[in-house]
Amino acid sequence: MGIHAYFRSLGGLERIIRCPGKFKFEEHSVAAHSWKVVQYAKTLADIEEQHGVKIDWKKLYEITSSHDYGEIFIGDIKTPVKHSSPQLRALIQQVEEGMVHHFIEENIPSEFKSIFYNQLREGKDQSVEGRILEVADKLDQVYEAFAELQKGNTEKEFITMYRSALTKIKDIPLHCVGYFLKYILPDLVNEETISPVDIRRITEEVLAN
Repeated sequence: MGIHAYFRSLGGLERIIRCPGKFKFEEHSVAAHSWKVVQYAKTLADIEEQHGVKIDWKKLYEITSSHDYGEIFIGDIKTPVKHSSPQLRALIQQVEEGMVHHFIEENIPSEFKSIFYNQLREGKDQSVEGRILEVADKLDQVYEAFAELQKGNTEKEFITMYRSALTKIKDIPLHCVGYFLKYILPDLVNEETISPVDIRRITEEVLAN
């Protein structure tokens, strides 16, 4: 089927709903999440460049736009489950990468195979682009969880998501993280909310540790 099979498969990301099985005021698809991650990453990378950091923009766009492509095959596995143990996380990643590899082998023309292997790989690594992807991915979890809590959703899943994503972000050594914590996060916390959950207290606890 060639590259048509890849283009056709992208519609699957629109039908995979994030955080399945929990009540949500707003549903978010993996496709919508991927688009937002690209937008966050662009701005985060701009902040890094303002501090003299060299950005490989081609790599950044490739890894951010395709970072969840493998979920077409395995669906969205909740973060607390996925990261409950290093062994489980490694197994899930192994299955996901194996299915992506099989898809490329079966469908992508030989002259494009190496390109697709590179673009659809796991992009989170210790490079500045990989770290930006990690921040952008967790940043969308912060915003998704906050939006639910802000509307009064008391599902513990979203409290855990907000806390764990913010904890992960603050420990990533990037200039854009410092900017987020100093300028963006306070604006988020100061938004009007009807939530019975004390979001400000949770935020302060995370930042204090």
